[in-house]
Amino acid sequence: MKRRAFITVLGGAAAGWPFAARAQQPDRVRRIGVLGVTLESDPQSSRRAIAFEQSLEKLGWTVGRNLQIDYRWGASDSERARAAAEQLMGLGPELVVANSPPAVRGVQQVSATVPIIFVGVSEPMALGLAASIAKPSGNTTGFANLEPSVAGKWVELLKEIAPRVKRAAFMFNPETAPLVAPLFLPVAEAAAWKFGVELIVVHVRAPSEIEAAITKHGNEPGGGLIIPPDTFTTANHKLIVELAARNRLPAIAAFQYFATEGALISYGPDVVDQFRRAASYVDRILRGEKPGDLPVQQPTKFELVLNLKTAKALGLEVPLQLQLIADEVIE
Repeated sequence: MKRRAFITVLGGAAAGWPFAARAQQPDRVRRIGVLGVTLESDPQSSRRAIAFEQSLEKLGWTVGRNLQIDYRWGASDSERARAAAEQLMGLGPELVVANSPPAVRGVQQVSATVPIIFVGVSEPMALGLAASIAKPSGNTTGFANLEPSVAGKWVELLKEIAPRVKRAAFMFNPETAPLVAPLFLPVAEAAAWKFGVELIVVHVRAPSEIEAAITKHGNEPGGGLIIPPDTFTTANHKLIVELAARNRLPAIAAFQYFATEGALISYGPDVVDQFRRAASYVDRILRGEKPGDLPVQQPTKFELVLNLKTAKALGLEVPLQLQLIADEVIE
């Protein structure tokens, strides 16, 4: 697969490094892989790759000099992830960074020994991807994404900004997000009861089902939309945002790019920052440490993003207090 143009640009950044820092690096080129959930054409893919490579450079690893990175994108379900993992593993990487549960499992199915660093995976222990936080064991470790308590905040924020919401669709694919129902849904339901919102569970497994669900809830008064973490909805986030706007449906999602592209609100971890942090584990493993000895890291940076343009289109006033504490306000 052809490298994106930005990789070449980043590769030249090491020219200004002190000689001592360059001399510490091994002579041979090390090869790693990245298996991402977003599409290659998605701007999020570029943002994540750039942040990842910039952090690697700070640790002494430069693409085109002592490091080669092979990217495969679009690993949003088991079938695509397995196919992409087979392609990637055929190139002989020394480790793989995997950005979804299907991506992690895809690599594990192809190899039982290649180190895997997961990024943006919710509840990795419950999924069986790690034995524990402190001692994940095996060949897999990484950076966890969300804990269930955040689901209550989604309901609270949606109701605070869109007080007319009486019914909220809680939309996800149970096949690509199997832990949403047992872990996130009970928390969201408790918060919905507290704030007087009827929470309606909506399962979607195809883009046509997304369109039907959003259209249905948009046609009914007092509707709202909550998008928990799910590789399927992530892969279809542009469609979800477009349909929510068309049907005038206030929507909150777990990830920043939903709000950036037009959803009303997002609240959740900074996935780009997790790619940035993942570089430290790549460095440690390439220098000889075992992934099973590296503890699973919890998210350290959460983002609240408000889209005032969308709020205006929906006839909503975003409280000034929320605007002041938001990490990003889109006008």
